[in-house]
This record gives sequence, structure tokens and C-alpha cells, in this order.
Amino acid sequence: MATPQRDVTIDYSKAQKELLIEKHCAFLTGYGHSHSKYEYGITDYLRMSGVYWLCTCLDLLNSLNKIDQNYIIDYVQKCHDKTSGGYSPCPNHDTHLLYTLSAVQILVQLNRIDLIDKQSLSSYIKQLQQDDGSFIGDKWGEIDTRFSFCAIACLKLIDSLDTIDIDRATDFVMSCLNFDGGFGCIPGAESHAGQIYCCLGFLSLVQRLDKLDLSTRNMLAWWLCERQLEKSGGLNGRPEKLPDVCYSWWVLASLKILGKIEWINSDKLIKFILASQDDETGGCADRPGNVPDPFHTLFGVTGLSLLNAFDENIIKKVNPVLCMPEYVIEKYGIKMQLL
Repeated sequence: MATPQRDVTIDYSKAQKELLIEKHCAFLTGYGHSHSKYEYGITDYLRMSGVYWLCTCLDLLNSLNKIDQNYIIDYVQKCHDKTSGGYSPCPNHDTHLLYTLSAVQILVQLNRIDLIDKQSLSSYIKQLQQDDGSFIGDKWGEIDTRFSFCAIACLKLIDSLDTIDIDRATDFVMSCLNFDGGFGCIPGAESHAGQIYCCLGFLSLVQRLDKLDLSTRNMLAWWLCERQLEKSGGLNGRPEKLPDVCYSWWVLASLKILGKIEWINSDKLIKFILASQDDETGGCADRPGNVPDPFHTLFGVTGLSLLNAFDENIIKKVNPVLCMPEYVIEKYGIKMQLL
């Protein structure tokens, strides 16, 4: 008999059951306003991603008008390194593929793709590709399938995929496929829901999902479905881990790409996400009772969008590959493959 996975106990009779839109918007727009706080100072290394989480979540909640878009655009421009072509998380920091993707997503979403120097950006990404097809995140040389996804997503958004060697990049991603159907960060690394999303997203954007045969797709979908925990209904990222709201994105988006999202018990997961809201401050935490943050707030909202938990006039439809509102993807005619 299989050993039950670790889980949390939630009293759903007392849990939040409504989507706290106004509180979430207030939480997001007020986050980080006090630049003198310790928490603000120690998070400068991921600030660009934070701005992306903020913009995307507000847009999905039909509230993008609640922020000063010109201020955000100016911030993104200050983080652009004209020498390398990439973007940093905040001014005077090193550029990195992670934050470069966030910057590109922000500019595309705010309808300022005209500010992106496509040639410079493409050159920056091209020089990060290695001989085996993998990508390093920055000049320090770390290799990870996350960076393969970031590179392809950036190039897809600016219609410049022909800049890099797609075949070698695809071969590297496929070399990270494991016996259980999942993907790791490098060949031989443990399967993880976040890496699976990145690899499936990569294959979707380059339209190579056919690299996965039917048996592998089904095995992978089953592995993803096993991330749902029985008591709480939440999802974890790998076996023996506690449920976490952010996997409402990584797992569900992967299942959506595979055409198997109905394999999840959506009612239980919706309850878990709503219970993870903070009914005093707004925002979502990783699980009920913990401190909320913009990261989990976005991925809670995107999970609800993928599950069609609310009408589109409440939560807009999210694209399962690029984690941006679907209307933006349609506007720019960005093509991808879904099963």
C-alpha cells in the first residue's frame, strides 16, 4: 500500500469561499511602496519579476488601470543594459534571462513592444546558448531548463525564433526527460512540476510537442495529477512536499498544454486556492494561514482562470504557455501548440 503524502488540514467550513478582488488589488498596488523597509531592500534581486506578477495579476482581474503604467515602463527601461541587450531585476544589477523575460512580458502586455530593441535582445539571447543547445542564465554560467524556456519565450514574443539553433535547443530539453515522464533542470535531475512546465512550454512554443509520444504524455499527465493531495485538495511540486498555491499554475498549465486538465479535481483545488487568501490584507499565501505575497497571488488567480472558476468579466482568460492574458497573445498573433 502506498504511503500517504504529506498534507495540511484545512477547516473548509471556516475558510474563505469568495474571491476578494478589491482586497487583492489594494494589496498588489500597495506592495513595495515603502522603499525604506528591510523587506524592500532585500528583494531588489527579483524586482522585475515582481513588477511582472503585479501587472499580470491586475490585468487578469480587470484592474490594470489601478497602476501608473508610465512609471512601470520607465522602470523597465532603466533596467535595460544597452551594452548587452538584456534586462536586470533592478537598476545597476547584472542582466539575466529570468528578468529579461519578465521585462519583455511587461512591455508587450503594456503595449510598448516598440521600446524593445529586437536585434540587441536577440543577440543577447543567442550568445547565451551553449554548444549542447542549453542556455545559461547569465555570464556566471548556470544551466537550467528554466532558461531554455525564458530564451524561447522572449524570442517568440518578439518574433525572432530564427535567431538561435532550435534543433539543438530542443535536443537539450528532451535530454532532461526522465523515466517517470517528467523533466528536470538538467539531464538526470529530479522531475519537478516547475521544470515540467518550462519544458512543455518550450516544446509548445517551438511546436515540437510531437517529440513526446502518447505513452510519455499519459505518464507525465498522471505524474502531474498525483501532485493533488487528498485532504487539502492543493497541489505540490514533487512527491512528499506540502501543497502550495503556486503549483496551481505550474501543474495546471502543464496539464492544459497536454489536454488533460480535467484529470484534476477542480472543485477541491478551487477551495484550496480561495482558502489561501488573506481576508484582512488581501493577497494569497502559499497555503492557508501563511503570509501573502504577489507571487502566490498571481499564481492563485491564474489557477482559478485555468479552471474557469469565474466568468471572464471577473478573471480574464490566461494563456497556459506564456502566463499572460489570452487577449494579449491573440492581439500579437503569437502561435503555439497545445494538445
